[in-house]
Amino acid sequence: MPAESGIAEAAAVLRAGGLVAFPTETVYGLGANALDARAAARIFEAKARPSFDPLITHLADAADLPGLIGAVPPAVAALVERFWPGPLTLIVDRPAVIPPIVTSGLDTMAVRVPDEAAARALIAAAGVPVAAPSANRFGQLSPTRAEHVVAGLGGAVDVVLDGGPTRCGIESTIVDARGPQPVVLRLGALPVEALVEAVGPVTVRPGSSGQPVAPGTLAAHYAPRTPLIVGAAEPAAGDGGRRGLLAYRQTPAVGDWAAVEVLSPEGDLTVAAARLFDALHRLDAAGVTEIVAEPVPDVGVGRAINDRLRRAAATWH
Repeated sequence: MPAESGIAEAAAVLRAGGLVAFPTETVYGLGANALDARAAARIFEAKARPSFDPLITHLADAADLPGLIGAVPPAVAALVERFWPGPLTLIVDRPAVIPPIVTSGLDTMAVRVPDEAAARALIAAAGVPVAAPSANRFGQLSPTRAEHVVAGLGGAVDVVLDGGPTRCGIESTIVDARGPQPVVLRLGALPVEALVEAVGPVTVRPGSSGQPVAPGTLAAHYAPRTPLIVGAAEPAAGDGGRRGLLAYRQTPAVGDWAAVEVLSPEGDLTVAAARLFDALHRLDAAGVTEIVAEPVPDVGVGRAINDRLRRAAATWH
């Protein structure tokens, strides 16, 4: 249903323990009442998500954070003041009111306030914090349109709010600012450069193949169903022109490609990020045998784009 007119009904579904897919500025989230362990369990079931991968708790307003966790650490408060609402997820101590299933048993919790009016209106109307990972099957491409959610999860979701394509197109940046220096646990839509400008030096920690310390940090993740490699757009002998290409700025002059998606002819990394998963969804549906993805400049949000491509490729190699 349209996001503008479906808020009240979707909020009632959340309060009753149901699942609601809703747009944020990053990707579509699959939401449940974060105070309800059974509702949170439905998220893991619908996504076929392993129980060791924690969820992000979403709030309607930054002012709701102290009421949930108590005293906010000064460094966390500074980032909240600067970047919320927005594509920044912060790590805080898990309050007792949040069931351990939401944090996969960790004593920490990932939390953010989305910069999308429909998302905040939904959370406010529900009157509860909302646990919400991306609204897709675990490990697969994140959804940036409502139709991606329906195609991937179907009847596992009680309500899908359609807010059109998401603005950022990739997930939030995750930061643990509780220590002496902020640690970026997941690259995302908020560039590292913006964090450095706001708070000084930060540490960037790569993903892990073991127990995740934050959502979306597994080394292999965000993958299409079609095998994907990251590299230069070069023709392959004997492939019969059945490969697909994810190009950064233009279609190469050489090579026989069955399908091509160009992220940003203008070389705008923000536009490229917004189009990334949508383009991969189209290539995945094009019947190609393999997707070749060109890396983008490794600056700004380009770091997050390359991070997603590397994780997608790791699923197949």
